[in-house]
Amino acid sequence: MPVLRAIGEAPALVAVREALPWSVAGLIAGLVAFMVIVPVAHPFFASILPRISLAELPAFGIMAISLVLILAYRLAMHLRLCKPPVIAGSALCFALALPRPIAIAQPLAYLNRVGESGLFLAIITALTVALACRAARRFIANGLFADCAGVALIVALAAGLFRLNLSLGNALIAALQPLAHLGDTYTALMVIVIAETLLWTFGIHGPATLAAIVTPVYLTLQQQNTAAFGAHTPLPHIVVVSLFLFVFPGGAGATLPLAALLAISKVERLRKLGRLTVVPAIFNMNEPLVFGLPIVFNPFFVVPFVVVPILLATISYFAIAAGWVDRPALWVPSSLPTFASTYLATADVRAIGLVCVNLVVATLMYIPFVRAYEKHLTE
Repeated sequence: MPVLRAIGEAPALVAVREALPWSVAGLIAGLVAFMVIVPVAHPFFASILPRISLAELPAFGIMAISLVLILAYRLAMHLRLCKPPVIAGSALCFALALPRPIAIAQPLAYLNRVGESGLFLAIITALTVALACRAARRFIANGLFADCAGVALIVALAAGLFRLNLSLGNALIAALQPLAHLGDTYTALMVIVIAETLLWTFGIHGPATLAAIVTPVYLTLQQQNTAAFGAHTPLPHIVVVSLFLFVFPGGAGATLPLAALLAISKVERLRKLGRLTVVPAIFNMNEPLVFGLPIVFNPFFVVPFVVVPILLATISYFAIAAGWVDRPALWVPSSLPTFASTYLATADVRAIGLVCVNLVVATLMYIPFVRAYEKHLTE
């Protein structure tokens, strides 16, 4: 607790946690707007789910743009810096760090790319600018001049990287490319689960970032299982797309139990948040919880957010490998409730029992961290 409290009360992390819920307004506005303009030929209400799916990442791009401005303001306030240079410098560095090439002529497609890592870029650029300003104040007595000097230094660095055609967003995608070659193994499952959850804790949309890299591979393995299922032959693979239905009940981090625990919290703010997010979590949509709590850059929830899916992935993999539950044969949308989706993917009623075990394990893991966070908020 003392260590978590000390980390959690750091001004920079407080600013991040305060800025994220406000930036959700950008996500909602972008989602509503892009649901109308995404290229779907069918009538609006008949194609609502595909529209949401296509609009999600561009909406995260709008959220990232909102976040860099709000976070820069909150950082300047908490660190007692001059707000205009910090906000302007953060916005400029964010623009210079965006994925390349910048395709202004295709804004929807480009915002789709920005959405993959834009939150991470927003947080990193705003933090870097603010910390540079704070460091400059150690050498320059005048606060305004010090902040301008710190901003100028970071902007010059970002401009240099831009001239070299280097982008943090592109570098992130390149660093994750080896994940596509891990194959159908327990090691592959662990690496993907850890990467996805860790990315989320730093504000990177883990599922979206990894989707372009690993989904083609594991969807192909899923299709091979489906073909074997149709031919009534043994299914060849365990690690397929539908296996993750067992690993992430409630969304990345397996947060359905967390939402339920918050819904009965003794802390009013957490109780309201839990009651607002528990229904979306049933349908594996946990962005309101991830950004509303928030989990991003929150030391109280980083450990269970990463460790719980590792445990659930291990339990699920070896239960299926042992033949206690049939291998996932069919691809099922993750937007279906976990009990229904896992049963439909395996056509095995025992899948529901495995999900129950996973939910009990996840609940037991989250309880002490929720209690610690409640204590932190009430002291």
